[in-house]
Amino acid sequence: MANQSQLQDVLNKQVANWTVMYTKLHHFHWYVKGHHFFSLHEKFEELYNEADAALDEIAERLLAIEGQPVSTLKGSLELASIKEAETKAPADEMVKEVVSDFKQIIGELKEGISIADEAGDDVTADMFTAFQEKLEKHVWMLNAYLSK
Repeated sequence: MANQSQLQDVLNKQVANWTVMYTKLHHFHWYVKGHHFFSLHEKFEELYNEADAALDEIAERLLAIEGQPVSTLKGSLELASIKEAETKAPADEMVKEVVSDFKQIIGELKEGISIADEAGDDVTADMFTAFQEKLEKHVWMLNAYLSK
């Protein structure tokens, strides 16, 4: 049976992941180049706005269950499974990296849903399920873009 501490850890890892994703998506938004600049520039902006909302929702849920969300960039980078963008990659590589990161987060959300269910926290399980649904749709659409 999962306990409150395990659930808080799962939530906090997602706070860290979404903090890193928010910054990474801004990086891609600013540095994307090429024929698909306009569509990808706009898409990355949509995704970083979504990341911002996810980050806030998860952090507030963690606070509601008496946890303490990581709130520094250093702490987020140490805790996250997502890595920050380190280079100015070609546009398709940026999209591939976002797909990979979203798949990583989806896997962790699935684990988080199980832990939340075991802890009897339907609210967190439902929140993670909603994020999983959004990310799966993004992965599908971004993969469709890549299969030109």
